[in-house]
Amino acid sequence: MPKPGVFDFINKAKWDAWNALGSMPKETARQSYVDLVSSLSSSSMSSSQVKPGADRKQQEYENLVVTSEDGITKIILNRPTKKNAINTQMYQEIILALKAASKDNSVLTVLTGNGDYYCSGNDLTDFSGITAGEIEEKVKNNLDMLRVFVNSFIDFPKPLIAVVNGPAVGIAVTILGLCDAVYASDRATFHTPFSHLGLSPEGCSSYTFPKIMGPAKAIEMLVFGKKLTAEEACARGLVTEVFPDNTFQKQVWARLKAYSEFPANVSIPFFFYLYETWK
Repeated sequence: MPKPGVFDFINKAKWDAWNALGSMPKETARQSYVDLVSSLSSSSMSSSQVKPGADRKQQEYENLVVTSEDGITKIILNRPTKKNAINTQMYQEIILALKAASKDNSVLTVLTGNGDYYCSGNDLTDFSGITAGEIEEKVKNNLDMLRVFVNSFIDFPKPLIAVVNGPAVGIAVTILGLCDAVYASDRATFHTPFSHLGLSPEGCSSYTFPKIMGPAKAIEMLVFGKKLTAEEACARGLVTEVFPDNTFQKQVWARLKAYSEFPANVSIPFFFYLYETWK
């Protein structure tokens, strides 16, 4: 693992500690490292934590429903009449919701959609009514916002799970490569029609997709726009597991509830530990 920069305080502390373990027995070293990460993750939590089983006081969201209960924070995309297309305001709300979830005491954070669609990608009507003189500034602002949005996934400090309840399009697909697990209904499809729209893939997918499914399959999806069924996406490694649609909600939430009961002071540090070993 390369040494972190001097201002990357948490990762530098972990790096220094790991290298200081020296000739300790393997099990003792691992436990010392887990203890350190546990203390680091605990110190990053907000003092305004809520008890498991209690809904967090809702910040006002227009395009999301956000709840925290039984160790699970749910971020639900809530524009069902627009197939949960992401507009500028929804991007900003997701950024805020992920920031809040990173500081609460939930064990898991889950991203899902309300209605028949998981998410139909970007709401292209965001650019309707924009004059030629406004386009450049609008694009620049959106790029800056998208960078913050993607970093919210990359830097998220807990297991982040996508529950794909229906079709997913565009950025709703590409950011799945930044999630830690993806559970899908067998009714879900995964489509990235970037070339057809004259766009380039976003959400780090040009890096994550070849890592997940290999270069040839990534090109077929990102460049040639092949739409995948849930089973095909699972076979390629983009989806963790597929469930029958008629039992999807029941099975997935039972699974997640069981995961949320894992001790946070063990599961979250081990989550950090795994990512460190994969670097």
